[in-house]
Amino acid sequence: MSVPKKPLLKPLFLLLLFLSFLLLFHLFLSSKKSHVPSAVAGSSSDTPLIRIRPGFRSYDDYIKLQLNKTLNPRLRRVWATRDWERKVRVFSRFFGDLAAEGFLSNASAALCIGARLGQEVAALRGIGVAAAVGMDLVPAPPLVMQGDFHKQPFPDDSFDFEFSNVFDHALYPERFAAEVERTLRPGGVAVLHVAVHRRGDKYSANDLVGGVDGLVGLFKRSELVRTRKVDGFGLDTEVVFRKTKKN
Repeated sequence: MSVPKKPLLKPLFLLLLFLSFLLLFHLFLSSKKSHVPSAVAGSSSDTPLIRIRPGFRSYDDYIKLQLNKTLNPRLRRVWATRDWERKVRVFSRFFGDLAAEGFLSNASAALCIGARLGQEVAALRGIGVAAAVGMDLVPAPPLVMQGDFHKQPFPDDSFDFEFSNVFDHALYPERFAAEVERTLRPGGVAVLHVAVHRRGDKYSANDLVGGVDGLVGLFKRSELVRTRKVDGFGLDTEVVFRKTKKN
């Protein structure tokens, strides 16, 4: 009579354990890649032209930091009172210059990205751009609606003009630029105020390194029209793009 063989339970168990470990390790790496942003590299340099700030473990962490500023009661009081008239006046001057150069008209459908309480929108409407609206994580009716600039809540080709002074707050700069181009109509103009010679505040998620080349490289369907120096609430450079290609 033959002796029955012992089942190979232990080797099978060890093999399954090893395969499970490999699967979990793969999922861990995938999770890290999806939640930790990488810098946008320059075309021919190892030095990134847009440097993502460290410390964001997830997109939720990033949103919480932004909301800490946007929902700060003291800041909101300042924005709504003593800062209001000053910012509307300065934005009106910026937009008046852009209108004089033909980048903006009273008939433009205009979007202000990251508009907080809406000083930019008030300035646009004040110079005659009636179809102006703002967007921010926290709405501020009637001037500002809710929206995330990484995924704008608007259809393609919605606007003739888009303005933002919060590009440095973008955790995913390439998505920010892609959404601006998606929602701009062909021939539309995007104007960004950025910090080149200054460092952004503690709420910034990225920094431009060595000029505006990294920013320009993100706009795939637009041409750079011009740059100029400005003094815009801690931001020093105005960059103007015109969309030249359809979506």
